[in-house]
Amino acid sequence: MAFGVPAGGLRPLIARYHGYREHDGAPGCHRGLPSPYLTVIVTLGEPLTVATHPDVRQAPGQYDTLVGGLHTSPALITHQGRQAGVQIALSPLGTRRLLGLPAGELRNIDLDAADVLGRTAHELHERLNAASGWPERFAILDELLLRHAGRERPVPDEIARAWRLLMSSGGRVPISDLAREIGWSSRHLATRFAGEIGLSPKAAARVIRFDRTRHRLQRRAGSALGLADLAAESGYYDQAHLARDFRDLAGCSPTRWLAEEFRNVQAAASVATADSMA
Repeated sequence: MAFGVPAGGLRPLIARYHGYREHDGAPGCHRGLPSPYLTVIVTLGEPLTVATHPDVRQAPGQYDTLVGGLHTSPALITHQGRQAGVQIALSPLGTRRLLGLPAGELRNIDLDAADVLGRTAHELHERLNAASGWPERFAILDELLLRHAGRERPVPDEIARAWRLLMSSGGRVPISDLAREIGWSSRHLATRFAGEIGLSPKAAARVIRFDRTRHRLQRRAGSALGLADLAAESGYYDQAHLARDFRDLAGCSPTRWLAEEFRNVQAAASVATADSMA
């Protein structure tokens, strides 16, 4: 695994880069979980196989490059013991500039990155596969994404502020307080926010809280901390509330997810990156 911080001009758009490579492992299935970031993946070598998309009506597919919007159910990614690529965590506040459209238009779908990045997606794939190591790959990402980033109309200030408040609170700010803080009615906020971000404020808060909780769960695997303590620390009513969110958003219980995913290179990269950003 390798981790990279985007160049200064990209930091308002992209939270982080991480690279992953696994050889000669056991065939497996990785759950692509809901998170507060859109996902951009450029594979190295074999394509990414998505067996089940967040919207189960979308047919399975293979991708050399992929863009995935915000979602509230897991994607299932299969591999034969070999997987490698670079994953980019794209803020919904940066989607207009980097992809040329609001994050709301990508809700719950996965696309070939060429559909939104055009020729830049093909150049990324070619040059990252030809690069000699992770520092060079991250430098190529900076170069090509800075060149591609446009100057589309920014996210409205009120929505950007609401998103940042949700993120800074870990999804724990009441939506009525959020609306009052930015000076809109709750209904108007819900409509405008969902159109821009792709999730309602309530759904976004739920995903943000879940994302932070599952990273805490990974970091503390094997510790004496119980799920009841984790639930209280993360803002859930009780352990049953946490378990319901995991079943809804991850498709399984917290303990089953941890057992399945902790050895997965992409899941391990995800939690290590979260630690580096803390």
